[in-house]
Amino acid sequence: MQSSAELVVLLAEDGTPIGTTEKVSVHSRETPLHLAFSCHVFNPAGQLLVTRRAISKLTWPGVWTNSFCGHPGPGEAMVEAVKRRAERELGLTLDSIEMALPDFRYRAVDASGVVENEICPVFIAVTSATPHPADDEVAEFEWVDARALLESLAKSPWAFSPWLTLQLPALDAAGLLGTHTE
Repeated sequence: MQSSAELVVLLAEDGTPIGTTEKVSVHSRETPLHLAFSCHVFNPAGQLLVTRRAISKLTWPGVWTNSFCGHPGPGEAMVEAVKRRAERELGLTLDSIEMALPDFRYRAVDASGVVENEICPVFIAVTSATPHPADDEVAEFEWVDARALLESLAKSPWAFSPWLTLQLPALDAAGLLGTHTE
């Protein structure tokens, strides 16, 4: 009988896959480097979808963050993983997906001591659908102006996930904010 446990890909410092482990056990005070992704979803009007993480989340519960994140499974194409997590977390079908920051990497420690340690390519997507988030993933969501969100990040970074505070300015520096409108 096969295990139904979700697996994440463990990485060497150079980004080479070196094995897998169960997602439920990967995030701890000693989190090994692993593969993930982040996605920032825009609607046709150019608004960015931000979500507040469910209170039940292990890391950064209740914190506002990007649209969604996830981990590709072993051998899973990154774009397929993005589509899978969009459906699972937000009930969304994405109209388009593009790689935005292929080399994004970060390490952060939350207030409880749990570490995020990821090579985390960042994607931008567009949807014309209405989100229907999963309660165990998302407490609430809003469509916002990305420039206004940048200002909020600068004024109160503690209110947001550390990856959002790093990714959104990097997307802006790359000229990728405000370019996803009808």
